[in-house]
Amino acid sequence: MDPLAGGDMLVDDYDNIDEKQDVAIIPPEDPMEGQEKPVLANDYAAMRAKVLPNIPDLETGFETEYTWKIENWRNLSRREHGPTFQCGNYPWRVLFFPFGNNVDHASFYLEHGFDSKPPEDWYACAQFALVLWNENDPSIYVHHTANHRFTAEEGDWGFTRFAELRKMFAAQWEDHDRPLVEDNAVNCTVYVRIVKDPTGVLWHNFINYDSKKETGMVGLRNQGATCYLNSLLQSLFFTNAFRKAVYLIPTEHEAERSNSAHALQRLFYLLQTHKFAVSTQELTASFGWDTKQIFEQQDVQEFSRILMERMEERMKGTEAENALAKLFVGKMKTYISCINVNYESSRTEDFWDIQLNVSGNKNLHDSFRDYIQVETMDGENKYYAEGHGLQDAKKGVIFESFPQVLHLQLKRFEYDINRDAMMKVNDRYEFPEIFDASPYLSEDADRSEPYIYQLHGVLVHSGDFNAGHYYAFLKPTKDGHFYKFDDDRVTRATLKEAMDDNFGGDYAMTPNGMIGAQRNLYTRTTSTKRSMSAYMLVYIRQSRLDTVLDEVRDADIPAHIGRRLTEERALIEQRRKEREEAHLYLPIVTVTDANYAAYQGFDLTNWDTSSGTAACPKPYRVLKTTTVGDFVKMVADDIGENSDRLRPWVMVNRQNRTVRPDQPLTDNTMTVEEAYNKHGTKNSPFRLWIEVAEASDDGSPGWSDHQVANGNAAVNQSGSILIFLKYFDSEQQTLHGAGHVFLRRHDKVQDLGAPILKSMGWPSSTNLKLFEEIKHSMIEPMKPKSTLHQAELQDGDIVCFQRSLSEKESAAISQVGGYVDAREFYDYLLNRINVKFSPKIPQNIEGEAFELTLSKKMTYDQYAAKVGEHLHAPPTHIRFSTVNATTGKPKTVVKRSLNATLQQTLSPQYSAYGNNNQLPNALYYEVLELSLGELETKKNVKITWLSEGIAKEETYDILVPKNGVIGDLLPALQKKANLDDSTINNLRVYEAHGGKVYKELSSEYSVASVNEFVTLYAERIPEEELNAAEGDRIIYAFHFDRETNKPHGVPFRFVVKPGEIFKETKERLSKRTAIKGKVFEKIKFALVQQSAYSKPIYISDDDILSDMATRGDDLLGLDHVNKSRSFWNRGDSIFIR
Repeated sequence: MDPLAGGDMLVDDYDNIDEKQDVAIIPPEDPMEGQEKPVLANDYAAMRAKVLPNIPDLETGFETEYTWKIENWRNLSRREHGPTFQCGNYPWRVLFFPFGNNVDHASFYLEHGFDSKPPEDWYACAQFALVLWNENDPSIYVHHTANHRFTAEEGDWGFTRFAELRKMFAAQWEDHDRPLVEDNAVNCTVYVRIVKDPTGVLWHNFINYDSKKETGMVGLRNQGATCYLNSLLQSLFFTNAFRKAVYLIPTEHEAERSNSAHALQRLFYLLQTHKFAVSTQELTASFGWDTKQIFEQQDVQEFSRILMERMEERMKGTEAENALAKLFVGKMKTYISCINVNYESSRTEDFWDIQLNVSGNKNLHDSFRDYIQVETMDGENKYYAEGHGLQDAKKGVIFESFPQVLHLQLKRFEYDINRDAMMKVNDRYEFPEIFDASPYLSEDADRSEPYIYQLHGVLVHSGDFNAGHYYAFLKPTKDGHFYKFDDDRVTRATLKEAMDDNFGGDYAMTPNGMIGAQRNLYTRTTSTKRSMSAYMLVYIRQSRLDTVLDEVRDADIPAHIGRRLTEERALIEQRRKEREEAHLYLPIVTVTDANYAAYQGFDLTNWDTSSGTAACPKPYRVLKTTTVGDFVKMVADDIGENSDRLRPWVMVNRQNRTVRPDQPLTDNTMTVEEAYNKHGTKNSPFRLWIEVAEASDDGSPGWSDHQVANGNAAVNQSGSILIFLKYFDSEQQTLHGAGHVFLRRHDKVQDLGAPILKSMGWPSSTNLKLFEEIKHSMIEPMKPKSTLHQAELQDGDIVCFQRSLSEKESAAISQVGGYVDAREFYDYLLNRINVKFSPKIPQNIEGEAFELTLSKKMTYDQYAAKVGEHLHAPPTHIRFSTVNATTGKPKTVVKRSLNATLQQTLSPQYSAYGNNNQLPNALYYEVLELSLGELETKKNVKITWLSEGIAKEETYDILVPKNGVIGDLLPALQKKANLDDSTINNLRVYEAHGGKVYKELSSEYSVASVNEFVTLYAERIPEEELNAAEGDRIIYAFHFDRETNKPHGVPFRFVVKPGEIFKETKERLSKRTAIKGKVFEKIKFALVQQSAYSKPIYISDDDILSDMATRGDDLLGLDHVNKSRSFWNRGDSIFIR
């Protein structure tokens, strides 16, 4: 009863009901004709038909009605139950609140009649109506109808405000002379219809719904706007052959977060084995996506193609190579076939999917017929056949083969020229469950195996272009059912739900004969057209169904995927347990002389315990009640020493941001918690240095006389100091710990020499240099004659030593880029950085991407020398580019500068208005043919060669001397574009800016004057210009999209002939631009005057352009859609790194 207390009946989409829809407005002068006889409440059959209409597509299981005579109303208790009756082998009864359920209305509900809790997982889908009526006058009644999924949790449903109590007991009920409740009595008839639940989720509220339990499958969680990704991934997952192919990619040794193949394998494994919906965060992270891409809906077809490309790359050279092509690739032939001569030009190419027009087509077959439609090239549009001249020809596309898995992309989004926006096409478009593709094959195609396809998946978009949701209907098995995959929820679906409901078009007619309308949840608008429609279809060739949908077995899954996921789960569980028990344990980190000796860097060690190297300190998780003595024994067992020879020293954080030993823990009976509270640093692990004493002659620990215990306090009575030693090896260019010594305060710095020479095994004549490592950026030479007290040395200080070098030795080390002084090497360590170098133009050569450890202070020439040494290439020819942090693509070329450092290159200091979106540890490299010095004398000129009118563009980068002229461009352009001498001698070069011709450039024009913001075009001067007749003149033409301030495309010069009607002018324009056929027919032509406020004057076929264009600055405008414009509201194209 809790869901009903104090509330009305819950009705799905109640706010979407148009109450005016069922109201018929009839003029007073038109009497009702054919008026039906009023239905009486005791005519049960007629009343059932009235209050319990059949719901389309639902099959009735059981029906019944039951009448309960309610007497002595005013004397009833607050809550009453009617007699139990049966329907569908289940007991039912009416729950009645005579005086309202916290409202001033009578409240009636239908509830199950089980005496105790219903059987486990019991449910019944019931359509029911309650009719309250006067037994003495059955024409007086009130009724309400509802449907509900009755479960053990929701065992009652009905109407809190069934009828107002005041009106029910009034002397007259509406237009009748009698009350509804008469003599304190009234009849209550309940009509119940149990309907069959074909999907198991009819009227389900999905509270505590378990997809795995109900369907055996799980969904994918939506990260924000990734429903399009989820639907496609589920489709690929249930294409079992694709899943098997992905599993074949070897990833065991490349199990990195950035490896998209490994991430996809893990995702598929989790979908196959997990109990709950799976996250796609790992996968999108491997793509290199951040929040921007996660909350931006992308083009599904584009994403699908890029994903296939990335998986294909990963499969090269493995047993999975060509597996995807065998599944998804078909062949189509584009041809031009002459009608009157035996000549055909054709090109056969692969396709991964097919884009089909929805607009103007009723069904899938119409779209295919439209796709292979033949265009006749005749008249002015004849085809030039080599050896045959201009010929009538047929142009078209035909399929040579279809793949095993056919992906059909339905073009549900199209540009609407009237709205100047992309719009969704919601027209009705039908597709079959079984599809015969053979009519669309060429005559020469191999038909030995039928091209009959079975529908496997329907990917659906609900909403419009600007707002919507994606989900999928998939048929995982050959003879199984369709299921709906809606992000994290998976439910069984009927064939009608998978197909008919996604044809689009108008909603079905309502019982009153009107077209239905519904409110879309995503656009919040009401429409008579369905907003949900298929945008992608997946068909599988019937003869290959068993292969494509073959069960994916455990043996098909790489063993390391499951093993690592199990390890990760165990680690997560361990960490969870550790968090719960954290209050009982104390984290302790220890460092020994062995760690110190293996470590190269500042202080005694790097306190990061995750590296796992010999220099890495050892972490412990110790019960707080453990004594110091017991902990020392634990450490002794780990390092293989006797615990009597170990002494822990407390490490402290100094003000100069170093961490050094301060004093030993001498009381072995105190707990580690007491020691930490007394000596440790709050909110940090307890850091300890473990001193290992040398054995004395009698085998006992040979402790220094540094400390004498005095109660719980350690007092330095002897005046000895603990000094750590580091050795800088100038030959090997290394800096490592060299143990420790104890000296007295009055000893001199030079007294360090003896223990150093002894430990290193050097002769006594060896000259040393000594430096104190005060902090990371302060390495100071030491004075040999000073005492340790004068040098201000204290426990835990570090002294670095090196051998003194001769001039010859120093020169040899410097010559190879080494450091001869410890201070220089310390500076290198302070500024070192690992930089990843990748080729700007990949050659797929092993080892072409590499990593170097460099100094941030290195100049361009210095780090170029290091890279050149690695590549065996001259450093003067190496050029670098920064890396875009979002896409991983090259960003900007690094300019060679004598003073700029690597740090400034990788992390430039932009102004507050700048955008530093680049990786701080990666660069692209390229080895140039010219040295950078030579390159600096050149200017890179980007020029676009127009080989066929303006329809075909080829862009080249050409290096010319900075003091050169346009004429210097031509030889290089001739070579790159493979032009003959006659073409290069009749060449025109011009600048365009803002989609319009800006300036024509002579061969003597200086390239230094070419602005980087203009586009440079080169074209062969047309014959009609070279052979212009007297009276012909030139007009500049440009393209625009509806408005002249939206230019696009390639502008050009055009010859205007006097007196020529525009119909003939258009034929010359088609030839001049090389734009033909339907594309040319869609262009509208206009005269555009240079005035900023002038509107285009559109030209008809009968107009004469020479008479209209009378001013020298008049322009010819070509008005057509800018196809290069993006309508997906995305800043960058989708990518997978």
